[in-house]
Amino acid sequence: MKLLMKFGGTSVADAQCIKRVVDILEKHHKAGDEVAVVVSAQRGVTDQLIALAEKLPTAQNCSEVAPLITALRQRHMTTLEGAAPDYVKEVGAVIEKRLASLQHILSAIHNLRELTPRSKDYVISFGERLLAPIVGAALRQRGIPSTVFDGCEAGILTTPQHGEATALCESDERIKKKIEPLLKKEIPVIMGFMGCTESGIITTLGRSGSDYSASIVGAGIDADEIWIWTDVDGIMTSDPRVINDARVLKSVSYIEVMELSYFGAKVMHPRSIDPAMRKNILVRVKNTFNPDAPGTMIVRNGYRDSRVVKALTYIDKVASININGAQMIGRPGVAKMIFSALADKEVNVMMITQGSSEANISLIVDESHLQTAVDALAFLVKDGIVREVTHNKDVCAVAVVGAGMAGAAGSGGRIFSALGHAGVNVMMISQGSSEASISFVVRQEDGPRAVRVLHDEFHLSEESE
Repeated sequence: MKLLMKFGGTSVADAQCIKRVVDILEKHHKAGDEVAVVVSAQRGVTDQLIALAEKLPTAQNCSEVAPLITALRQRHMTTLEGAAPDYVKEVGAVIEKRLASLQHILSAIHNLRELTPRSKDYVISFGERLLAPIVGAALRQRGIPSTVFDGCEAGILTTPQHGEATALCESDERIKKKIEPLLKKEIPVIMGFMGCTESGIITTLGRSGSDYSASIVGAGIDADEIWIWTDVDGIMTSDPRVINDARVLKSVSYIEVMELSYFGAKVMHPRSIDPAMRKNILVRVKNTFNPDAPGTMIVRNGYRDSRVVKALTYIDKVASININGAQMIGRPGVAKMIFSALADKEVNVMMITQGSSEANISLIVDESHLQTAVDALAFLVKDGIVREVTHNKDVCAVAVVGAGMAGAAGSGGRIFSALGHAGVNVMMISQGSSEASISFVVRQEDGPRAVRVLHDEFHLSEESE
């Protein structure tokens, strides 16, 4: 079987974790499977790099650079010594060279008083640059040949949008040419989260970029399956911190995963599933720390059980924006003005509803984008296009997800009846054209209770019949 395996930050957090990763890879290698690996940075490293890089342009000095370099050196060398003691000198030299490059670019950002999208992408790629050589060495320590590639070297060609690049279709052929010939004799290790433009400029792939890398590489080598290794047993019916009897799902469809992740569930990002979906590749989500657990399968149609609803999720750091005014009624182009203004300021709109009278449009945006959005829409009131633009931060968005809702009469009635009986007031409702989800907005304090009520209503803690 041809497999692409991706290991996240918690799976490679230290030497013991990496040894566990190599145990998994060695087992499949010895069984005759062809395996390629995508790895993330160690947990927390990318966040550290982003925080410092964003601080440096306005910092009085660059005194925080040296301590960060020292901490990264100590963490990665300790990991290397524990995971691949025979390769400390060889791989340690690679780590030192990369740390020197990192220190140089961080100092340059401070001296120039500017952090460009291009330089930021270069900086935050270093988490993977420091970690991947250690994983490759740990494999060789076990006698398994391994070559390490960054995303560009592996063949991931992207658009030039720094921080949120998208893989181009040419990536398939490039990856196939670079990676597939190696699979018979070794385990290639590929740095996740990054690719490059046609001119070789480093780009990063945005949130859950390593999952996206895994899907891109898996599609490129025509993998039979893509395995996403994380620190949970699979995709759950809801957040176990909110629902203590949440259950691991056996199987979900591509569209269900996209809906869940869009609304805050910590599974694959919607973009991440697209290359696998394009090639119809089965994806598994498994637990590095419990590898014998079956995990969750992600497939085109999913597993149909007796329930129309499969999972629930909610996002609490959102805000609602309400645009009101009789002036909007029958006036062409108002919606275009609204969404063009928000797009120009790179504000992502998560949910939209419009009243049948056309006198009201309601939006949900990320809380961090609220002020930018309100400022961008101020001209609507000033120019007399609408009466008012108001906002509310005391809200959260809940999503009810299940492909079985498509064509199933009464799903919405059951959802909102249960919420009504529980005294949960629904402020806004939206349903996508796929009919695989119904999302709604409630007061922030009602979010966890709404999820609990619906989890019980649809008996999601029980195994399906």
